[in-house]
Amino acid sequence: MYREIYPQVYEVNILDAKDEELIRISEEMGLALNLEEMKKIKVYFAKKGRNPTDIELQSIAQAWSEHCCYKSSKCYLREFLFGIERDYVISAIKEDAGVVEFDENYAYVVALESHNHPSAIEPYGGAATGIGGILRDVLCMGAQPIALVDPLFFGNLDVKELPKGVKHPLYLLYGVVAGIRDYGNRVGIPTVGGMVFFDESYITNCLVNVGCVGIVRKDRIVHSRVGNVGDIFVLVGGATGRDGIHGVTFASKELSEKSEEERGAVQLGNPIMKEPLIHACLEVVEKGLITGMKDLGGGGLSCVISEMSYASNCGAEVYLDKVHLKEEGMAPWEIYISESQERMMLTVRPEHVDDVLDVFKKWDVPAVVVGKAIEEKVVRVYWRGKKIYELDLDFLLGAVEYCRPYRVRRVERIDETSKPSDFKSVLIKMLEHPNVASKEWIVRQYDHEVRACTILKPLQGRINRETHGDCAVLKPTDSWRGLAITTDVNPWMTKIDPFWGTASSFDEMIRNLIAVNSIPHSFADCLNFGNPEKPERMGDFVQCVRALGWMARGFGLPCVSGNVSFYNETPYGCVAPTPTLMGIGIVEDVRRVVSSNFKGKGEIVLVGETLKEFGGSLFCKVTGQKSTVVPKTSPKRLKKYANAMLQAFKEFKVYSCHDLAEGGLAIALAEMCIGNCGCRVDLSCLKGEDYVKLFSESNTRWLVEVENGEDFVKFMRERGVSAYLVGEVGGDEIVIKDVLRVSVDEVERAWRRGLAKFTG
Repeated sequence: MYREIYPQVYEVNILDAKDEELIRISEEMGLALNLEEMKKIKVYFAKKGRNPTDIELQSIAQAWSEHCCYKSSKCYLREFLFGIERDYVISAIKEDAGVVEFDENYAYVVALESHNHPSAIEPYGGAATGIGGILRDVLCMGAQPIALVDPLFFGNLDVKELPKGVKHPLYLLYGVVAGIRDYGNRVGIPTVGGMVFFDESYITNCLVNVGCVGIVRKDRIVHSRVGNVGDIFVLVGGATGRDGIHGVTFASKELSEKSEEERGAVQLGNPIMKEPLIHACLEVVEKGLITGMKDLGGGGLSCVISEMSYASNCGAEVYLDKVHLKEEGMAPWEIYISESQERMMLTVRPEHVDDVLDVFKKWDVPAVVVGKAIEEKVVRVYWRGKKIYELDLDFLLGAVEYCRPYRVRRVERIDETSKPSDFKSVLIKMLEHPNVASKEWIVRQYDHEVRACTILKPLQGRINRETHGDCAVLKPTDSWRGLAITTDVNPWMTKIDPFWGTASSFDEMIRNLIAVNSIPHSFADCLNFGNPEKPERMGDFVQCVRALGWMARGFGLPCVSGNVSFYNETPYGCVAPTPTLMGIGIVEDVRRVVSSNFKGKGEIVLVGETLKEFGGSLFCKVTGQKSTVVPKTSPKRLKKYANAMLQAFKEFKVYSCHDLAEGGLAIALAEMCIGNCGCRVDLSCLKGEDYVKLFSESNTRWLVEVENGEDFVKFMRERGVSAYLVGEVGGDEIVIKDVLRVSVDEVERAWRRGLAKFTG
């Protein structure tokens, strides 16, 4: 089946291959292509009258991987989510990152990606290279990265027995956090936000999502495509090695006990190379020396060359033996699909090539010419003077797309919740739960203040007694204008009801942006699901995307960038549907941001309605009770409340604000009190039972500390928004009339020990 035609280049006989032989070829070469896809390739080469080379087959496999071409998700994303138009969006969805207007002179750039499979196998390296990749996604738009975020998902830390070949969640947590810490800190970009969520569904497949925000002058935006026919391809950055080979095909199938053997698919990051690479790339952008730029991520050279050419309706010639290598003896196919890190591809007019090479030489970053753009929509690869590859781009990048069949799970509405015997013990258990407890052990490892533009930090309040914040806020330019950043999803809710769970996650994203006095402006998503070839998994995906599109379109918030990560599944189980969201808000004046901690100066107002909605709640988790009634929301209602809140921030002296999420009003009050002062609350003005008032997780609710509570309530009600004066700030206890009394110190101790009892 294989015949060497040039040194290290093989012809693969697929024209004479029967179906079972086609499958064997796919397996032996690590292509991860199914029979129908192999048969498409056979038909293509039959028309050409020849067999493919090994490098051609490997290149097709990269381009057709789930990770690269979104073959199972594109049709549903187009149907439900894409196309939300706003005049301030400069570029959305089409490139490596979204580009959105910040002010008259600047745009911000946003990207959110997954690095799940590599992190499950090698947590330190997998997470580190995830950070490296997301930095490059923002950099390739010509932007200076200014902030990182890291939504992370692990199995329960108290798990005792693990399936064969599965690493303990605590080991994964330590490794992932260390990888993000070391890479982000060394490259000098602050990690300002994120989340950590623990659930049994992540035991065999952790999720590591990473996001990045950058800033760029509008007249310096670069696109991820060839500028002109005749442009020269210049490869810059790290050398190419055997690390990361088959990374995208590895990420496009389920993990198994044998996945450990594919450790070579995990790339090796090098932040010490990345830092000067960023500087050099930004310098050639500033000098106007390049026509296009794209990072070498999934699929390596194979994908970057073809995608940049295809986006400009042209082709390319590649001189593979010009690529600088980490080791001798690499086969051409290995060089072409390697996903070695810290590499960028530039396109340059011929007259500017020497100037570009000089800039990279100054920064001590390797840079070599590896090809040129041609008029034909074809890619040709040459190796030591021999043509070893020729593929039509329409076939390579446009041949595979599925609208896979799906089955929507029926959710039966059940609510068996009842009043607990001891409200205080429930509150303490909630505060100790790792999903709520202090993440200081993680946050303190990250430098979240490097670059000196972090106005509102992930921990907020009195120094060394800080509490949990809703958003980070950055001041990226010389003006007082700022960016708010949050990440949100509740997998307990999406596991029960993918539609309403996703709608609730969108609601929480908006609530967090509003809480710091920012105007919701755009968002990105990272959609993590199981095997799309299974109708129920695909049904969960479709329901999540449908909900996301419904909320985003109704609210008027554009989705500007995103990622789909399928096959997060093993023979032991599938991850909960996890549509991670990263929201971006515009802060008109960073001097008017609002933090979450009580200031001890005002009255407490509850904004929003509280209903008996406990599906996926923390209350059910800690009490062992059952409910499938996931909180509902609507974009119209959310928009009305958001607008009223933003107007109220202009009219009133608001000292603090916090959204109600996991644990409901009780946890929100506790988090606002931590490290500062207590409060006295009377909930008799609310309808329903006390446990519903305290622990319900109904959407579209905030707690506000304001100077004059009665006037604030009147103002909100005049705008058709529910609001209730429920208490005042002060003292050293949390007192909820006729329900519970607990000292702030006891609350804080419980909150701080929840994760620390596992991490030390």
